[in-house]
Amino acid sequence: MLLIPDFSGAHEMNTKVLDLACAAVLGTILTLGLWPFHAPSNGVAWLGSRNGLRFTGHGTVISTGVFGTSAAPRADFAGSLEIWLQPRIIWDRGTLLAFSAPEDLFRFSLRYSEADLRVEATLPDGRGRPRIASLSVEDVFRRATPAFITVTAGARGTAVYVDGVPIRAAPWFRLGPDQWTGRLILGDAPGQTDTFEGRLLGVAVYGRELTPHEARQNYEAWTREGRPPAREEAGRLALYLFDERAGSMVHDRGGRGIDLSIPKKYSVFHQIFLEPVWSEFNYSRSYWSAALKNIVGFLPFGFCFCARLSMSRRSSRAVLITVVLGALASVTIEVLQSQLPTRDSGTTDIITNTLGTWLGAALFHKSPARALLGLVVRPKSARVAYADHRR
Repeated sequence: MLLIPDFSGAHEMNTKVLDLACAAVLGTILTLGLWPFHAPSNGVAWLGSRNGLRFTGHGTVISTGVFGTSAAPRADFAGSLEIWLQPRIIWDRGTLLAFSAPEDLFRFSLRYSEADLRVEATLPDGRGRPRIASLSVEDVFRRATPAFITVTAGARGTAVYVDGVPIRAAPWFRLGPDQWTGRLILGDAPGQTDTFEGRLLGVAVYGRELTPHEARQNYEAWTREGRPPAREEAGRLALYLFDERAGSMVHDRGGRGIDLSIPKKYSVFHQIFLEPVWSEFNYSRSYWSAALKNIVGFLPFGFCFCARLSMSRRSSRAVLITVVLGALASVTIEVLQSQLPTRDSGTTDIITNTLGTWLGAALFHKSPARALLGLVVRPKSARVAYADHRR
């Protein structure tokens, strides 16, 4: 009589091991994708020793009212911004200030990347279609002291001053009345988290273009007295001195009465739900680094789930089922991330996670692990035949 070894015990043991491995991989992915599982406290506090706010971790401040739309045509638009701040460290990045509305999130923003300042706005291109334009000023924050930044817009385009000195003029970067309207956000971006860490000492918004002489005088007054000169009240839309030093409100000290609120919990203004891949795509190193991490992160998912499914009746479709499960897990994570202010919800992650799942499943089929499982795993039909033979 031909004796066939009974691998049923080994089969059950390997099934349990793979079940535990799949559960551990899925739990790890969900934890990494959804941590910290809730909205953290808003990382904004008063300096105490002087006027100003300190931003740490995830923090934001948002206006309680809406800055109105000017009736002036784009060619006649004029305005100015002043912001006095100091990033916590030089080699960092985040959004300092933004104007936003639900129907047009990315109207205008001031960002910093490492030591450089970036002015970004949604402007019409040559065909009148909206696009995000960017104006860069290098080495603004390569210093150990606060920087006083002035941005003016008018018929001659946009100019950027640092400590009252003109640094960059851009006649082609022509802002309009749509850019400086909507809700004012300080320390973060609309749509998705992009927080600033450091000290914010003062902000002013004007409905006219400051002259180079006024920009210089205002810088000297801010740094000497902690506020702009009284003569600048004409045309001023908002003035925030951050002199309350307590509470959850920052009051407008000389504009149109639009105060700022410091929320108790951190939140993102109109957080984006599943941002399209064409909107997310860019050539930055951070984008490609995140894409690579997403692919590598789902390799274990594809490997373990494909190994487990290869031990079942559906072994012939193990790769396909594994890829579908990986895509469903990724979609679930991205949908839940849209409810977490510290995470970004986008379709790029779904694509890269699914790709990582497929690569993990393919790796299992090409690895010695598949052959090793074949030595100890027998289909159920083979075990039944063996049992009949024993009878």
